[in-house]
Amino acid sequence: MTIHVHEGDLPEGALAGGVIAVDTEAMGLNPHRDRLCVVQLSAGDGVCHLVRFEPATYDAPVLSRLLADPAVLKLFHFGRFDIAMIRHYLGVTCRPVYCTKIASRLARTFTDRHGLKDLCRDLLGVDITKTQQTSDWGAPQLTEAQQLYAASDVLYLHRLRDALDAMLAREGRSDLAQSCFDFLPTRAELDLRGWPDFDIFAH
Repeated sequence: MTIHVHEGDLPEGALAGGVIAVDTEAMGLNPHRDRLCVVQLSAGDGVCHLVRFEPATYDAPVLSRLLADPAVLKLFHFGRFDIAMIRHYLGVTCRPVYCTKIASRLARTFTDRHGLKDLCRDLLGVDITKTQQTSDWGAPQLTEAQQLYAASDVLYLHRLRDALDAMLAREGRSDLAQSCFDFLPTRAELDLRGWPDFDIFAH
């Protein structure tokens, strides 16, 4: 594993490829209150790029272009949150997207364990730690433990996608999953505009 930490934006040419794993770290779970601190990315090659933001400094043209590029598939785990954070702070709507949590919920109906740690253990035989999940991501410098945690959130998403795609195809749910992925940016926009919990499809 190789980790590169960048301040405020990606360097030009840092990432190439048609499929990029993406995750975010923030000061909390409310996009309107809790600022975006880190965006981590990987092309699935064992290299992770961490982009760290100071408060109110979200002018990141290279990163924004990558996240908005329609030719690049963005892989997330629980993309609903990350897509909303990126939309709110970087002004970018991520498309196209894939969410391993949604894929797992559709394919692995025999379990209620769909967290990233669960998927890595069950599908890849990899044990990742989540001990830094609630650490201070707004600190002036990222600790080595934070860097390793952030990297682990994106380094396995490509392999998880492959495993989940096979399960979705086997169960005849690939098209259903794709429809859910296509709707994710809209679901994130609903969260930002005030419908985070209300089911607009209910009677």
